[in-house]
Amino acid sequence: MSSTSTGYRIAVIPGDGIGTEVIPAALTVLKALADRFGFSLHFDHFDWSCRRYLETGRMMPGNGLDMISGHDAILLGAVGWPGVPDHVSLWGLLIPIRRGFRQYVNLRPIKVMEGLPGPLRGSEGVDFVVVRENVEGEYSEIGGRLNRGFPDEMAVQEAVFTRPGVTRIVDYAFKLAATRRGRLTSATKSNGIVHTMPFWDEIVRERAAEHPGVDWWQEHIDALAAKLVLTPGAYDVIVGSNLFGDILSDLAAAIAGGIGIAPSANINPERTFPSMFEPVHGSAPDIAGRGIANPAGALWSASLMLDHLGQADAARALLTGIERTLSDRTVRTPDLGGTATTQEMTEAVLAALPA
Repeated sequence: MSSTSTGYRIAVIPGDGIGTEVIPAALTVLKALADRFGFSLHFDHFDWSCRRYLETGRMMPGNGLDMISGHDAILLGAVGWPGVPDHVSLWGLLIPIRRGFRQYVNLRPIKVMEGLPGPLRGSEGVDFVVVRENVEGEYSEIGGRLNRGFPDEMAVQEAVFTRPGVTRIVDYAFKLAATRRGRLTSATKSNGIVHTMPFWDEIVRERAAEHPGVDWWQEHIDALAAKLVLTPGAYDVIVGSNLFGDILSDLAAAIAGGIGIAPSANINPERTFPSMFEPVHGSAPDIAGRGIANPAGALWSASLMLDHLGQADAARALLTGIERTLSDRTVRTPDLGGTATTQEMTEAVLAALPA
């Protein structure tokens, strides 16, 4: 890694659609925070995107991972655009970064902020984290298609759960729960998926013995999805496989008031490689180019990045600025029922940063 005690190199990949609008907003706020808290940020910009794919046939260069492996963190805007199949854009950029840099933890904090009530009754005070296994599970590369074009055409997709892979994500979740309210929920489906999910459950049970200070229980994914809607305040840390964590975190973002404010972190806990931070909302082609995208998800992701880099005070200040802006209710983008532009929302967060 290239950082000094006060300086960091960030690989900036705006990507597609509104990613090119919310990432500049995040950079503006990050520069202000760096000046205020006495550290420096150097941004290296990369045009890796669907536009690049349409021009060159690749989402990123063949040596793309080598180009950013020495950075301290990666800030990503969004991936995906009409005309480029999703599996091409994701497997050409996002997933190679996650797997090549062993970012096996996908962290998605969920919080109902004051002034932005969730769509559910009784959602006040919701504050939990979804810990998603990020590099194996149901999203493996093992499988294929057979008898293409014939009536008996078939597709096979293999789920891959390894003992090291499950153990490390479960341990991460238990350790995180120990720093919060001491409660962990494991998402499973061992009543219907006969091999991988009982294996997951066994490892969760084994690792729980190493974390006696954390209360834990498991819930089948279908029941858990229902309970997240009915009693979201009951949860603290939820750990799930790649697929379960993916679905639960988007559901949880909606519970918190909208996917536009939801952040995520793709973390390599050992810090052998850079971690990547990105808003959850995607490229949103329907509003791209209009200057009305909500920057909150990118800003919150930037806060997670600052915390990961060791700038905890700056990270808290940024999250406080977001919370104050949403609590004020004056400046809101259309997805939150307002008329503000991306720039106006960004300026409001800057103005709301604690002195």
